[in-house]
Amino acid sequence: MNVRDYYFTAKGVQNLVDTERDTPSYSQSLPHRLALWRRGFLSRAGPIYDFDRYDPESFVSDYQRFVRAKNLNGTWSVALSNKLFFDWLMRAYGDHRMVVYGLVRDGIFHEFDDSREPAPAAVAGDGTTALEPALDSRTATRREAGAWVADRLETDGKLVLKWVRGGGGENVLLCSRTENGYEINGERYDRDALVARIDDLENYLVCEHVEQGPYAAALYPETPNTIRVLTMYDDEAEEAFIAAAVQRIGTDRSGSMDNFSQGGLSAEIDVDTGELGPGAQLPAESDRLEWYGHHPETGTRIQGAEIPAWETIRERILELASSHPMLPYVGWDLVLTDDEGPFKIIEANDHSGLKAMQVHGPLLTDDRVRRFYERHGVC
Repeated sequence: MNVRDYYFTAKGVQNLVDTERDTPSYSQSLPHRLALWRRGFLSRAGPIYDFDRYDPESFVSDYQRFVRAKNLNGTWSVALSNKLFFDWLMRAYGDHRMVVYGLVRDGIFHEFDDSREPAPAAVAGDGTTALEPALDSRTATRREAGAWVADRLETDGKLVLKWVRGGGGENVLLCSRTENGYEINGERYDRDALVARIDDLENYLVCEHVEQGPYAAALYPETPNTIRVLTMYDDEAEEAFIAAAVQRIGTDRSGSMDNFSQGGLSAEIDVDTGELGPGAQLPAESDRLEWYGHHPETGTRIQGAEIPAWETIRERILELASSHPMLPYVGWDLVLTDDEGPFKIIEANDHSGLKAMQVHGPLLTDDRVRRFYERHGVC
C-alpha cells in the first residue's frame, strides 16, 4: 500500500466514524448495533436494509463504501470531486452541461469566459487541485461577488451556488428572486443580507438553475427531482454498464433538496424499461421505512410511472461513461429538462452513496456488479 492508499484509507475510516456519530441509530439495542458494526454496517443500516430477506453479505457494506471504494477512480477522482474540473470535462458535451458562470473567492466573483479553453491546472500528490489556474486574468473577469449574484438574479430569477468540493447537498445554495426580495434555500433575504452572505462564501461556483420538465416537476415542484445513475466500467467488455438507478424526489421533509438522506423519496428505476417502483423514505418518528405508491404531498403517481424517453437517456449515459474508462465508477445526477429525452447533468459523484439504491435491494446479487467490486478490491 502506497502513501496515497494509506491517506484515502485513513480518510475513509474517519468519514465512517463521523457518519456513525452524526446520523440517528434509531431505537436499536447496543447488541444489535454491535452486530451491524462487526459486519461493516453503520447503525442506520438496520432499518434501511432488508436483512431478513437478503443475506447481509449481498449488500455493499458501509465500510466497503467509505473505505475500499473511496479511491476506485484513483488519481482521476479529482475530475469528479472538484466541480470546476468536472465542468471542464463536460464542456465537450454542451447539450448535457449545466453552465458554470464563475467562482466566488475572497469576496470577488471571477466570471469565466466560455469562449476560451480552461487553463491547465496543477494536481497535487494528494489529489487536491490548485484553483489559481482557473482564476487567470486571461480567462476571467472580476467583480464583487454578492453584487454580481444579486444583479444576475434580476434577470435569471434563480441561480445555484455549489462549493467546489463536497457533495450530498449540504453545500448547495438555491438562490432566487422573489416579489419581496430574495431567498436562499427557502430563507428570506433583502439585497444587503444576500450580498453579505454571498461575499462571505469561499470557493463556491455560481451555476445556472436548470429548469426541470413536466414529468419531473409533477413529482414535486418545490425541488429539483434528479435521477441518480450508477455506472461501472467493465474492463473485459471494454464498456460501461448501469449498476443501478433511482429517481430521487423531494418532499416537505427534504426542504429545498431531493436528497434521500434529508427526507426525500427514492424510487428504483427498472434499467430496462424506465418504470418506477414505490418511493422509499427514511424513518422520521419511527424505526420503519415509509413506502409510497403516490407522492405523500402532491399525490402524483410514483409506482408504475415511466420516465419519458428512458431508452435515449440510458444509452446517452452509457456513451458518456464508456468514453471515460479512466473513471470506472461514477454516480451521475441528471435533471430531465423536458419529456422528449433532453437532460442536464448537474453533478457526478466520485464514490456515490448507496443507501438510496440498496434500500430497494442489495447490489451484489448482480453478478456483473459483484465482479466489478471484486476486481477492484472492494469485496
